[in-house]
Amino acid sequence: MGPMIRTEEQEEDYMSPPWLMPMLRGSYFVPCSIHADSNKNECNLFCLDCAGNAFCSYCLVKHKDHRVVQIRRSSYHNVVRVNEIQKYIDISFVQTYIINSAKIVFLNERPQPRIGKGVTNTCEICCRSLLDSFRFCSLGCKLGGMKRGDQSLTFSLRGKHGREYQGGSESDEATTPTKLRKTNAFNRLMSGLSISTVRLDYYGPGGDQRSLSSGDEGGFSFSPGTPPIYNHRNSSRRKGIPHRAPF
Repeated sequence: MGPMIRTEEQEEDYMSPPWLMPMLRGSYFVPCSIHADSNKNECNLFCLDCAGNAFCSYCLVKHKDHRVVQIRRSSYHNVVRVNEIQKYIDISFVQTYIINSAKIVFLNERPQPRIGKGVTNTCEICCRSLLDSFRFCSLGCKLGGMKRGDQSLTFSLRGKHGREYQGGSESDEATTPTKLRKTNAFNRLMSGLSISTVRLDYYGPGGDQRSLSSGDEGGFSFSPGTPPIYNHRNSSRRKGIPHRAPF
């Protein structure tokens, strides 16, 4: 058996999720061939589980319980919202943008023929001007950086303990605010205590030792004490006439 040769597509699947390249190469905003006679039949949805062609909203019923993201368009380029895609891949080092009050990332590279004056940072793949804290302008450019052999880049989401993130939420203990966790711990502690278990020992008149619980007659009462009596007679007295000192 001869040596196994890894093809380009196998290499891309090895470095990224199997649905990433079909999503980047998909044809969007074209009329759906199945629902050609329907209104709003443009193909702007992509299923991460099927990793097939883009489809329209009428075809969504065939992808029940699947991971579906919506592809949008900005300046004739395909984008996806950050809150949708970041649940499935790591988009670090990719510059994000705010469009229509939503944070988005571009799918593919956007070459910039002329770099503006004063630009100090550009995309490592297509040389588009970027902010200093980013390295790539799109998901496709980050994939291009990974194909160059940069070991610091990954699309894999990992939790705090190195476990791969599966799209679910972390434990309640990790996401609960500190103050609320302390309150819950205090409530659990107090619920484990019972006043009826408190027993007090005392010695009776005959010198024999007796035991009282909070429920026994003659025991200690845990009800609030009687407030002191307020003397209303004293409160109604008027002050006397002030006396001047003799000259």
